[in-house]
Amino acid sequence: MASSNIAFVYAKLAKLKDYIVVYFTSQMTFLRGLTRSLSITSVGHSTFEKAQGEKVTLPCTFVLSEEDEGPLDIEWVLIPADNQKKEQIIIMYAVDRIYNHYYAAMTGRMQFTNPDPRSGDGSLDILNLKSADTGTYQCKVKKAPGVQSQKIQLTVLVKPARTKCSIEGSQEIGKDVILKCASQEGSPLLSYDWRRVSGTQELPATSMLNKNTGELLLKNASQDYSGTYNCVASNRVGTDECSVQLNVTPPINTAGIIAGAIIGTLLGLCVLGFLIFCCCKKHREKKYEKEVHHDIREDVPPPKSRSSTARSYIGSNRSSLGSMSPSNMEGYTKTPYSQVPSEDFERTPAQNPTFAPSKVAAPNLSRMGAVPVMIPAQSKDGSIV
Repeated sequence: MASSNIAFVYAKLAKLKDYIVVYFTSQMTFLRGLTRSLSITSVGHSTFEKAQGEKVTLPCTFVLSEEDEGPLDIEWVLIPADNQKKEQIIIMYAVDRIYNHYYAAMTGRMQFTNPDPRSGDGSLDILNLKSADTGTYQCKVKKAPGVQSQKIQLTVLVKPARTKCSIEGSQEIGKDVILKCASQEGSPLLSYDWRRVSGTQELPATSMLNKNTGELLLKNASQDYSGTYNCVASNRVGTDECSVQLNVTPPINTAGIIAGAIIGTLLGLCVLGFLIFCCCKKHREKKYEKEVHHDIREDVPPPKSRSSTARSYIGSNRSSLGSMSPSNMEGYTKTPYSQVPSEDFERTPAQNPTFAPSKVAAPNLSRMGAVPVMIPAQSKDGSIV
């Protein structure tokens, strides 16, 4: 009875052993199949930093298995930072063809590293990088039943560029001077460093450098601080630099400059006043000449008329004849009446016009101011009758 029970137990154990062997054999077969399926070998390169304008190669190499019998598909996608947005396909290899028209922002700037990705190399080349190319890229390789993928983070940085140096403050002995350095372009974090390229090539002992702002403070400057200083701006992908010349000079005599400026201003005002005076005087003279030219002189007496001159002459002769005796009138009788002085009569004989004598009545002569004169008669021998 006991021997039969023992035999039954051994039989059960033998069957259990067979089950265990079959199970482990099947599991080992499954594991061997897994190790021999599709796998990506370009591991360990998950982060890249490149400068704008450069080229980058995002690796994606793989190994196929004999059990992978489906068509080979390789797909590169850009994973957006916002999880609610869909992935953007960049380039694809499927059915022995390459499709690269999905992403317009990279058209003409991307390609497979190997023209035939079936060789096991599905790496992606991106040319002429831009800052907008920064993001997370994923490579997916499919060959049924195997499927594998790998993510790569790409950061595109901008090199420092258009760096300018300047000086702030008075470059006089004893003054504080600040040397400034700033890049117009460049991805953070930017770092600035100053160095002296002339003289001792060491920064002054009183200098204080701020690497983040690019300012170099030189306290209590002296003439020994004069020289050429160079600033280097840098980040993780590049550098740029600029230079500036510092000339520390003795203080300027400001009092003399102010006095000279005042004197010069006064002299200038005097000259300006003199010119204005001359111009006004000249203007008044011209105005006076024009007025005199057109106005009539009131202080000049009017010219004497012919009739008044004749009356004056006749009147004077009458008075003279009235006071003379008959013996003294001989000389006056010989004086012709045509010699009466007058402004109009002082002409040359050729210029005196000949007028015909006119008969004027006695009342008219009296009205004109004529005075009758008694002239003694003379005989033929010249004696007075």
